[in-house]
Amino acid sequence: MAEGSMQAWEKVLEYASVPLHGTMSRKIRKGVRLQINEGKIYEEAVLFISDLFLRVTEDSGDGSAVNTYYDMKTVASIRTYSSKE
Repeated sequence: MAEGSMQAWEKVLEYASVPLHGTMSRKIRKGVRLQINEGKIYEEAVLFISDLFLRVTEDSGDGSAVNTYYDMKTVASIRTYSSKE
């Protein structure tokens, strides 16, 4: 993957999220849903963006955290859903 493509994905993810105070992670913005590679749609998740991978952390509902990792080189599409303003 070209460096420019990875930077583009980072910008999309930054647009869809806000910094989580005191960490390097970002929380998906309120009212925004995120879909990676036409897969699962995430709503209240925390993102960790690195040059190598994207980690998406969700609450499983039973008190444990579920982490899903995406290789940044294999991200082909990112879709955001939000209400019209």
